[in-house]
Amino acid sequence: MTCNRGFTPKQARPAELAAWIRAHWQIEALHHIRDVTYREDASQVRTGSGPAVMAALRNLAIGILRFCGWTNIAKANRRHGHDPGRCLATLGIT
Repeated sequence: MTCNRGFTPKQARPAELAAWIRAHWQIEALHHIRDVTYREDASQVRTGSGPAVMAALRNLAIGILRFCGWTNIAKANRRHGHDPGRCLATLGIT
């Protein structure tokens, strides 16, 4: 196993290794949200650029909600889903 700078874990300094591990788990957390909250694995969009477009839209939604201070994306989706006007307000479109 090598870190993103080509070091093995024994060669990397602790700070570099910790940064690599944090970056890895941030990516895994995003995939977990997409898989669990948005049920991405069950998606029937499988042809052409459809899967990439849907992944980008999911990432955009997650990014907007995080930017607005939400830490629980599923709860934010439920809250916004009950009131479509809230989505526009979150985007600053009123």
